[in-house]
Amino acid sequence: MRFRHAASIWSTYPELACGALYATGVDAHRDTAPRAAAYTARALDRLAGATEGEFPEVLAWRRTFSRLGVKPTQYRSASESLLRRLRKEGTLPRIHPLVDLCNALSVAYAVPVAVLDVDRVAWPLLEVRPARGDETYTAFGGGIEHPAPGEVTFVDSAGRAHARRWTHRQSGHSAVGRHTRRVLVVAEAMHEGGAGIVPELLKAVQEEVAAHWGAGTESAVLSAAAPDFDFGG
Repeated sequence: MRFRHAASIWSTYPELACGALYATGVDAHRDTAPRAAAYTARALDRLAGATEGEFPEVLAWRRTFSRLGVKPTQYRSASESLLRRLRKEGTLPRIHPLVDLCNALSVAYAVPVAVLDVDRVAWPLLEVRPARGDETYTAFGGGIEHPAPGEVTFVDSAGRAHARRWTHRQSGHSAVGRHTRRVLVVAEAMHEGGAGIVPELLKAVQEEVAAHWGAGTESAVLSAAAPDFDFGG
């Protein structure tokens, strides 16, 4: 199995920093709430001094969305949406022990973190690339959409899109649930300093997965020079 960004993404967005992790043996029967709360508390402390719209990590993704032709205050990156919800409600939704952890890490670092069910992706390739317009995306409500040509999304070997507007929204098709046993976690940053933050975030995910599930993991920090993450071999 291979995950990568297309060469055009790296050339257009050289500031991109990305890390990916593959884990096996996860399930929905672990209590990750205390650790998720610790990461969420870090985000709340930061939000006490500024709104998420002032964070450099969020501003960098807003600039990226603008370059994509997407109105950044209409379609927010996943991390900005989570931070906004946390600021307004004081908590994050509880979905799945691993997703809850990754959402908490996302707000702690203000960086989008995607978690996909590996067995719901058509391999051998999952690529972040501009859409052609013929890809299919399954919304959480079950409806089928087609990303517009040029929209950046995660596309698998069957032409299924697993995101809308890059880091805005994941697909319901590959969402993690009670059935999930294998996952791919992807963290992407655009801000200055992201190249240092993403490995730190990736290490935190790896440590939490090991502590809660004792799960086997593989991980990689990706770049234009080393864009491919081959795993599960």
